[in-house]
Amino acid sequence: MTNLDGFQIKVATTEDSGRIISMLKDLAMWMRENEIKQWGYLLEGGDDEEIEQSISSGETYLVLKDTELIGTFTVLEAPSEWDRHVWGEDASLEGLYLHRLALIPSFMSIGLGRSLLNWIQSNRYDKEYIRLDCVSET
Repeated sequence: MTNLDGFQIKVATTEDSGRIISMLKDLAMWMRENEIKQWGYLLEGGDDEEIEQSISSGETYLVLKDTELIGTFTVLEAPSEWDRHVWGEDASLEGLYLHRLALIPSFMSIGLGRSLLNWIQSNRYDKEYIRLDCVSET
C-alpha cells in the first residue's frame, strides 16, 4: 500500500471485485444523470468479466480514504484488444494503457486525478507515456 497526500493506493484483490464493479456502475449512473455520454455499457454488465480479469491479474488498483473506496484505475503494460482498436498496432513498449480511471463525485475536481497520473508514471512504472482513451464530446 502506498500513501499519496492522505489517500492510499493498493492493488485490488478478487475480494474487492464486487465493490469496484458497484462503484463503477454508480459512476456510470451519475454520468448518465449528468448527461455525460460515457460508460453507459457498464450499467448493463458490459465489462464485468474484463474488470474481474484485470483484478485477478493484479492490474487494478483501489484508491482509499481511510477505509472508504473513493477511486479505482487499471493499468496495462501491453495493449488490450480495445487499445489496439483505438490506438492501432503499436510496437512501442514505452507506453502504459490506463483504463477506468474513476473517482467518486465528492473527490472530483480536487487534483486527485492528476496526482494519480503522476503516481502511476513515476512510482509504479518506468514508461515514457500513458495512453488514456476517453470520450471527447460534450
